[in-house]
Amino acid sequence: MPDSLDQLVDRLKAAAEPSRLRLLAICSRGEWTVSELVRILGQSQPRVSRHLRILAEAGLLERLPEGSLAFYRRVREGPGVLLARRLLELLPPGDPMVEADRRRMEAVREERRRRVERWFDTRALAWDSERDLGVDGRRVERALLERLGGVRPRRLLDVGTGTGRILELLAPLVGEGIGIDISHRMLEVARVRLDRAGFRHCRVQQADMYALPFPDGHFDLVTFHQVLHFADDPEAALGETVRVLAPGGRLVVVDLARHDREELRRERRHRRLGFEDAEMRSWFATLGLEPEEPVRLAGEELTVVIWTGRKPAPRGLRVAA
Repeated sequence: MPDSLDQLVDRLKAAAEPSRLRLLAICSRGEWTVSELVRILGQSQPRVSRHLRILAEAGLLERLPEGSLAFYRRVREGPGVLLARRLLELLPPGDPMVEADRRRMEAVREERRRRVERWFDTRALAWDSERDLGVDGRRVERALLERLGGVRPRRLLDVGTGTGRILELLAPLVGEGIGIDISHRMLEVARVRLDRAGFRHCRVQQADMYALPFPDGHFDLVTFHQVLHFADDPEAALGETVRVLAPGGRLVVVDLARHDREELRRERRHRRLGFEDAEMRSWFATLGLEPEEPVRLAGEELTVVIWTGRKPAPRGLRVAA
């Protein structure tokens, strides 16, 4: 809660404007750039930027500067968290303006995904080499196997499986493996790869990482390998995988540490320029995961990090290896 009555009043004043309440609602549903928010609200860039500045200064929104862009989302920590949540609960259900914002928001989100999907489809055959960003892929794979420590999960889900390389790598360790991706072309390559290797217990299918077609607690291991930096809402993607993760299961994220290689955004469609350890720990904590010490693999310009977290098992529940 605020440290004083004056601070509470200041935050209430910051939110007491229709456009700013709309922005608060939109930014509670992902991370957005100013240009995207301009499209959703249908207002000028200077006006939207002013509203965002007021909300950020009041501690209701969080601004995440990254290279030439900045992302805005509802604040996750601090005294503004509770007030932001309460204000959103008070929004009239079915309000025409809020519903129109949501429709435009989904249109922007869908446009993002289609643009990325088209880009993936054109690069499927060369994808494995494109994933080796700054650090030799074989080195990353060895570190991943070491981190798993010989554990043999019954069910594996590889999110954004691409050409199926991580499924192929982990297939000898798992009872069943499933890879999902949005790109039909990537999945075609993955199916051929798995068939040639004779891994009949592994399969791939098209699916949306924000709405996984699997029941709660279905998997003992979930992996993201160089995928999360493409996500328009990384926390939501992680949250959906935690839903399908069994008690005692592990989530593994292999991705880039925060960097300033802006060309990766232009040339390879990266939405995020890597991640900070603190950011990943915060997401894990919010989602109820117990974080483990990350593994860092430094290259000449970029660093790959393996972040892992375990979903706590209820006391007395025996967790299968």
